[in-house]
Amino acid sequence: MARITGLAVSGGVAIGRVFALDQTRQRIPRRHVSHAKVDKELERFDAAIAASIEELEDVRDRAHEELGAEPAKVFGFHLGMLADKALLEPVRAMVRDDRVTAEHAVYAVFREWENKFASMGDTAFTTKADDMRDLSSRIISHLIGKPADRLAKLDHQAVVIATDITPSQAAAFDPEKIIAFATDTGGMTSHTAIVARALGIPAVVGCKELSDEASAGSMVIVDGDRGIVIVDPEDDEIEQYQGYLEQYRLEQLSLREMAQLPAETLDGTHIELLANIEFPIEAATCAEFGAEGVGLYRTEFLYLTSVKEPTEEDHYQSYTQCIELLKGLPLTVRTVDLGSDKLTQLQMEVPERNPALGLRSIRYCLNRLPMFKLQLRAALRASAHGPIKLMFPMVTNLREFLACRSVVNDVKEDLHEHGIAYDNDIPLGVMVEVPSAALQADVFGREVDFFSVGTNDLVQYTLAVDRTNERVQNLYSPHHPAVLKLIKQVTKAGNRHEKPVSCCGESASDADFAILLMGLGVRKLSVTPSSIPLLKRLVRSVTIEQCEKIARKAIWLDSDTEVAAMVRDRVRKIIPEGEDAEVIDPD
Repeated sequence: MARITGLAVSGGVAIGRVFALDQTRQRIPRRHVSHAKVDKELERFDAAIAASIEELEDVRDRAHEELGAEPAKVFGFHLGMLADKALLEPVRAMVRDDRVTAEHAVYAVFREWENKFASMGDTAFTTKADDMRDLSSRIISHLIGKPADRLAKLDHQAVVIATDITPSQAAAFDPEKIIAFATDTGGMTSHTAIVARALGIPAVVGCKELSDEASAGSMVIVDGDRGIVIVDPEDDEIEQYQGYLEQYRLEQLSLREMAQLPAETLDGTHIELLANIEFPIEAATCAEFGAEGVGLYRTEFLYLTSVKEPTEEDHYQSYTQCIELLKGLPLTVRTVDLGSDKLTQLQMEVPERNPALGLRSIRYCLNRLPMFKLQLRAALRASAHGPIKLMFPMVTNLREFLACRSVVNDVKEDLHEHGIAYDNDIPLGVMVEVPSAALQADVFGREVDFFSVGTNDLVQYTLAVDRTNERVQNLYSPHHPAVLKLIKQVTKAGNRHEKPVSCCGESASDADFAILLMGLGVRKLSVTPSSIPLLKRLVRSVTIEQCEKIARKAIWLDSDTEVAAMVRDRVRKIIPEGEDAEVIDPD
């Protein structure tokens, strides 16, 4: 049994069998086969070798054509190894004599050679160890199938364990089959974590050595509330967590009852609670959870869940589906926010050295105007069917917003000329995700129709902390006084220009931070749909005066740890142990 602690990023508990996403790089468990199936395993091995040879020949030929003769020799060497009886016969012998699966035999034999080469010390032999590892992965991938293929053929519920999971991989998970996932790497607000919350499945990231501990088929418990993963749990732990599952189910039923009550503070201030969504189908649950609309539709997942770029019709159908499911509630469409961790650098002609500071978000859209206009055209067409707002991500200066508005006006003119209906007064807003936008909020306030504070990136860029990097996760804190002062600057500008300010970062679902946001003047909070009932219970338990007193004190403290401790203490006095309680003055 192994008990591993990571970062809890999506609540709930799941108990199931491990599906190793990157199994070709992991320990392949020793599984026996019957005597009658030995010949079948040998046939599988020979077929995998043949497929690997064909694949390598193609890679070698392309390398020779594009890179020259010398680089192509590497793949020629690999082909030679796949014809070496000294390497292949021990695999066949292990399958025959020990009656194990072909993939385990490949893993065991190649691993033995890899260790021999690695122990020799000389760099020439170290390179051969790398060759062994590469070849082993290639052959095993042909034996067990590539991850996407194996996931598609999955016929039972499973828990995905991996070194890392990209947002596009997570977005492709079927929640009926993938009941949880856990990874070695990742941060609290990574987009993979966001997708987990959208799918409504438990997830723990930043577990470091987890993928080495959990082999395919092992029993595992993922505790998405406490940030714990238990590999090969004892029977009493399984029984204990089955009790947690029932408790969690009952809590969710209780919160659903809260969902239909108004989101008003004890002193009568209305807080508009909205939903963050990644997929149109999520719009169907918004009203069920008590949302008053969608405050953030992350449209980039139209790109991340497909092997080809979405067409204008794909965009249009997605937006109209949302409008139909929302039944008159407003939809805020964020234009595609690609780049950084949401567009693999392998897809770019020249990979960026620092993609978080590179061609991402609105920069990416303005750099690819045909793609940008295609999305805007679809959104404007959909605006004829229901209330839509357009929001531009990671705007850093007024020039970028004015450029976006100009493109929108161009698309409007084109639609008008073709007699296509659209909302001519569609609101245009910006996401405040970088310090420059917050500091110039007063300038933006004269031009935009609304603001939306994206705390996920605002924290990252203000504190210079990669939000996807678990090694510096302790430095990532929305409670930092610098972040609070920037948010306050935005709400002041919003009030001055009578422009609404929302917060659509994942931090808004945290009770302590939500108290700060309300105290700083934010009156719209947009979070994962399932977080809304709990947030509504919080709103109905406090007064705005209490929130403002807490925020005023917090903004002048010296550090995030002081802020977090102070807020936690004051909030617990107001709402002991998360339950509704009498009003107690926090001062």
